[in-house]
Amino acid sequence: MRLLRIVPDNTRFRFVRFRRFSFPFSALVSLATAILLLTAGLHFGIDFTGGTLIELQARNGQGNAAQVREIAHGFGVGEVEVQEFGSEGGVSLRVPVQPGGEQAQGAVVQKARAAFDKDYEFRRVETVGPRVSGELVQSGTLGVVLSILAVMAYLWFRFELQFAIGAIIGTMHDIVLTIGFFLITRIEFNMTSIAAILTIVGYSLNETVVVFDRTRELLRRYKSMPVEELLDLSVNSTLSRTAMTATTTALSLLALVLFGGDAIRDFAVVMLFGVIVCTYSAVFISSPSLIYLGVKASNRVAAEADQGAVKKPAARTGPAGAAP
Repeated sequence: MRLLRIVPDNTRFRFVRFRRFSFPFSALVSLATAILLLTAGLHFGIDFTGGTLIELQARNGQGNAAQVREIAHGFGVGEVEVQEFGSEGGVSLRVPVQPGGEQAQGAVVQKARAAFDKDYEFRRVETVGPRVSGELVQSGTLGVVLSILAVMAYLWFRFELQFAIGAIIGTMHDIVLTIGFFLITRIEFNMTSIAAILTIVGYSLNETVVVFDRTRELLRRYKSMPVEELLDLSVNSTLSRTAMTATTTALSLLALVLFGGDAIRDFAVVMLFGVIVCTYSAVFISSPSLIYLGVKASNRVAAEADQGAVKKPAARTGPAGAAP
């Protein structure tokens, strides 16, 4: 019985030549991400900013965000952010942190219930104080930084220096583009987003390590092959596995996006984007970067020759210099 092949075994597509387009493209996107991050900033969720989040669902299925905004502004609690969300009739209110602690935040919820309980169902009420939000910011940032450092340490011991740097470039590239996705789509950045980024880091590392393992294996096998051809061969030989992994993961995430509900939709959308970016970077960013990092088959040959010379015992000679 013949097994299903997504990618034919004899595929010899020249991926590395596209580095002349992928590198400038990724550089421009990364620069645009940095500019947007400094100017617009992320749309931080209540986990990081503090305050009260109230999600309403219209009982008659037709929400009126403008009317809700007008009523909420009359609460006297500062600037209230009101927007539609999810399915038809969904409206969310985001109230900033109130002076007076938990009692003041609770009073906001009571005002909202008195004003909207007749026409709207309260689907979610979440309150986070400024102290808790500050701790969450520190914990989330520390978690991301420590995970990146752990990945770097693993790559340093797992591969030679050039491979480790190439994998780090690919991982950082995926993180930057994911942040850019948050900036462009204005998806709320909260603790769930931190979990999505950490998951993307792991997926990116997995995709890159698979290709680099094959590259290192081929360096030992084809010692005279030009490095560009060898990198193309390593990508093509792992392409079936890469396509299968990306396809199955993307289909699972697509099901969550379509049928998972509002609670998990943002996470699934970010992860779906992450799978696409990680697959792209493993093929068009990490692998071609080895060319500029000095990975050459000739270096491998020289290193193995030096090791062989050290292991080979010196010939023994007699007193007059003749062999015994």
